[in-house]
Amino acid sequence: MTTFGLDRASGLDGTLFRAEAITPETADFNLQLRERLKGLHGPVAGGRGGLPVPPTPPSERARTIRITGKGGHELALRVIAPDRPKGVYLHFHGGGFVGGSAAQSDQVMERIARNTDLACIDVDYRLAPTHPHPAAWDDAEAAAIWLIENAQSVFGTNALAIGGESAGATLAAAVLVRLRARRGCTGFQAANLVFGNFDLSMTPSQTLLGVGAVPVSIDIIRACTDAVAPRSEQRQDPDLSPLFADLRDLPAALFTVGTLDPFLDDSLFMHARWIAAGSPAGLAIYPGGVHGFTSFPLSLADQANDRIDAFLRQVGQAATEPLAGLRSK
Repeated sequence: MTTFGLDRASGLDGTLFRAEAITPETADFNLQLRERLKGLHGPVAGGRGGLPVPPTPPSERARTIRITGKGGHELALRVIAPDRPKGVYLHFHGGGFVGGSAAQSDQVMERIARNTDLACIDVDYRLAPTHPHPAAWDDAEAAAIWLIENAQSVFGTNALAIGGESAGATLAAAVLVRLRARRGCTGFQAANLVFGNFDLSMTPSQTLLGVGAVPVSIDIIRACTDAVAPRSEQRQDPDLSPLFADLRDLPAALFTVGTLDPFLDDSLFMHARWIAAGSPAGLAIYPGGVHGFTSFPLSLADQANDRIDAFLRQVGQAATEPLAGLRSK
């Protein structure tokens, strides 16, 4: 199995969680963010997917591929690709399952395409509460299966990565579990999982850090969870909350999270379970990083995004998993 330079076992550096580890730039940004968010309410208050970030210009080279999802639902895939991609990155945007769109990620996809030579695809999956679970999960799986079956003919490569931020990371992890369970193997070589919500029944950090967290508080987390999973008894379903899933035979994964993110435990726990299941994983922890910090003009964000790009850049260089090994069950 390709490890992408990730250690199978790693310890936590306790110094990363100390207040003095937070740089003055990051601390000042967090204070400013808190001030900007005063008086805003609701899951998507203040900007796309709950993050008060300025709108980003759409990519001039983005194009849309339309495919048929589960039950005949039409699904739009937004594509930004170099002329000769070395691989393909399937991305799911954030937004708490209730907001956001593929177009919001254009500049992220442009950065990744430029720095990794990967074709980037973002998925316009259905949103709650109009479409609760499993709608977004089914759309994400349909996009993954389409890519596995068409990557060679459309992009000229079978080197595939998957990932996303926040709710998008949740969907990416869930899709990998579905593919492994239903088709015999995932078809992907790498997973980029950025501050995901891997336990919708709420990890301790969601309830503890979430009390005073910006830009995503415990009230926002609960509102989004209620929208996508109205019945509390379903929230530990492994499909909804991949922390509870069988994580065997999954690709190399990089987990990224900040120490002030309510979903800190989600990444800590998921990283540990990924390794315990025998799959390679790396954990990148950023002192003072709040939820969504990678979207802001911060040195901390640059560090995280540089590491993500370096991880994804290896996809086109690695030996591909034989897609012929996929089998239906």
